[in-house]
Amino acid sequence: QVQLQESGPGLVKPSQTLSLTCTVSGGSITNSNYAWNWIRQPPGKGLEWMGVIAADGSTDYSPSLKSRTSISRDTSKNQFSLQLRSVTPEDTAVYYCYARRGLYTYWGQGTQVTVSS
Repeated sequence: QVQLQESGPGLVKPSQTLSLTCTVSGGSITNSNYAWNWIRQPPGKGLEWMGVIAADGSTDYSPSLKSRTSISRDTSKNQFSLQLRSVTPEDTAVYYCYARRGLYTYWGQGTQVTVSS
């Protein structure tokens, strides 16, 4: 059973980079049975998938966000991270990391990020 925990600043200024880290326990981010994802939910809106990093470090991103999004990992810390560049207030959302293993999904608790000057 994997557990995931998001961390990072809750407030980011417009035009800057939003950076979040997901710390994983109970499973290795290099385990090929898992895919490690980021998703977000703006207030009053639905979930928007952002991207994924696989066990080998390969990545895939939402077409609408890929120009601004990077997902990376630190295998020594069993962490993967999200960077979203050039943020605007429309990037204000609750951000979640989650893992997918077959039909199972394991969620972080989410973290609120507000983009405001």
